[in-house]
Amino acid sequence: MNNQQYELIIGWLYPKLMSTYGDRGNVTTIQRRSQWREFDVKIIPLDQAATAEDIKSVDIIVGGGAQDRQQEIVMRDLQGAKADAMREKLDHGTPGVFTCGSPQLLGHYYEPGAGQRIDGLGILDLVSIHPGENTKRCIGNLVIEVTATKLARELKEMTGTTPYLVGFENHGGRTKLGKVEALGKVVYGLGNNGEDGTEGAFYQNAIATYSHGPLLPKNPFVADWLIQTALRQKYQQPIHLSPIEDKLAIQAREAMFKRLKVETINSR
Repeated sequence: MNNQQYELIIGWLYPKLMSTYGDRGNVTTIQRRSQWREFDVKIIPLDQAATAEDIKSVDIIVGGGAQDRQQEIVMRDLQGAKADAMREKLDHGTPGVFTCGSPQLLGHYYEPGAGQRIDGLGILDLVSIHPGENTKRCIGNLVIEVTATKLARELKEMTGTTPYLVGFENHGGRTKLGKVEALGKVVYGLGNNGEDGTEGAFYQNAIATYSHGPLLPKNPFVADWLIQTALRQKYQQPIHLSPIEDKLAIQAREAMFKRLKVETINSR
């Protein structure tokens, strides 16, 4: 199959309500890295006007962050047939990246600093609670070592190195994991709750993380993993992506490690 025959459909969760922290950059990164390889790309907004069939049609799902009020609107809209379609997609391995507030959407519930508990989709076994408006937010640069078994293995196969993610966190909620696997362990920053050293969650092929900034331009190999995984799922055949020159992104990551005085396994 020629590259031109590959098509990726990106489902963008509530782009007007959940793009508070520039996480639209994740959508753009997947789009551009696909187009540079001459894949056809479509972007579908999965918002209030979207249907369950729209959700079922996508190959990758991208969700960003939102303020509590916007997040409440989203969580109350994503119910019924739309919620069932989202569960089915993620349960069956549709890849996705969910940053900042959207992992709370996938959990059991989110308790805001003020107001009532908001039920989530219950796809990820986690809960998020905001301790209160007077509690200090978790803000700052974030570095994690990916430890989720499947993802860590596949990223290492793609890159030849132990995977580290660089990002920025800005959240008031504290997330506690149940039986779901953590995305990684905190090397620098606070992560899910600033207590247990975990960051994010990983389920099937879905990445959930507080790391934004946005995430994928800083970690382009993760975008490639999402693309490759989506194409393999869609076309049910072995697919290996042609390389892209990422010299500047690599230099930026190395500069951030040096600035934060983070020593990775690869540099030891």
